[in-house]
Amino acid sequence: MMKRRTALAALAAVPAAISLPAFAQASTKIVFGYTAVTDFASVFVAAENGYFKKRALDVELKFIPINSTIPAAVQADSLQIGGPTPSVFLQSVDGGLDHVVVAGGGVTSKTITGFGLVAKAGSGIRNAKDCVGKKIGVPGLGAFLHVTFRGWLKTQGVDFKSVNFVEASFPQHGDLLRGGSVDAVVSADPFMSRITDSGIGYVASYYSTFLPENQPTIIHTARREWVAQNAGAARAFREAVQEAAAFMQQPKNNDAVRAAIGKYIKLPPEVIAKIQISPPGPVVTEKQLTYWVNLMKDQDMLKTTPDVTRLIAK
Repeated sequence: MMKRRTALAALAAVPAAISLPAFAQASTKIVFGYTAVTDFASVFVAAENGYFKKRALDVELKFIPINSTIPAAVQADSLQIGGPTPSVFLQSVDGGLDHVVVAGGGVTSKTITGFGLVAKAGSGIRNAKDCVGKKIGVPGLGAFLHVTFRGWLKTQGVDFKSVNFVEASFPQHGDLLRGGSVDAVVSADPFMSRITDSGIGYVASYYSTFLPENQPTIIHTARREWVAQNAGAARAFREAVQEAAAFMQQPKNNDAVRAAIGKYIKLPPEVIAKIQISPPGPVVTEKQLTYWVNLMKDQDMLKTTPDVTRLIAK
């Protein structure tokens, strides 16, 4: 009789096990790498609003000081998904890494003046020609600000090879200017505003106005092999970021979006209240990647011409 009761109990438990809700299933663990810019806002919002969790994703956000190191961390599997700039991603692919785009972060906008050329007080730098022979810090060699600034120099008739670029993370910019280690930095808010508010430097150019609208500033990438093995999780990640982007586009959510940004890039409310937030662009297209390929080819940054049709996860 005991054996029969045990068997019946086991059979009775089967339907319950089969009908377990999605949230009771094991979550897919994803370590996501980000840098200290508002272009990651949709990921921050997705984390804070539970958009990842409701899709059975256990996403750990990990701060990475230098953007150009993200592809190597993704390749080493210390990050499953990371947010390099498009140029950093394309250089890594050109170098042989088999990575693909899962989703997008921020995009360019003519209304955004949240980054630019910040010169040391007293340096006399006012325009592109004044940069010739100067030492300029950028938050990642080959990353978004470096590549777009070089593109701007060219539009102003300046050979970017005549400028000495050095790599320096955003938090270092103010100290480097104060100590005279660099003549200027290509920086972004909130670090740019802190520099100007302190009197250490001034904005010589909001050069970003030369960029076309709606070009990705940050893209979220993973190893092709990881995406193949975790196709559902990759799609769920993109869907969560899309939901967060829709949340961001509602003005009533502005305070919540800024609070999420402040939490992950460790800034006080009074600073967060003033910074500009890049518009979200959760879906990356082949046309957008082609723009970056052409910009980089023009600067001799790529040995090959990447096939953009193969670089976006479906």
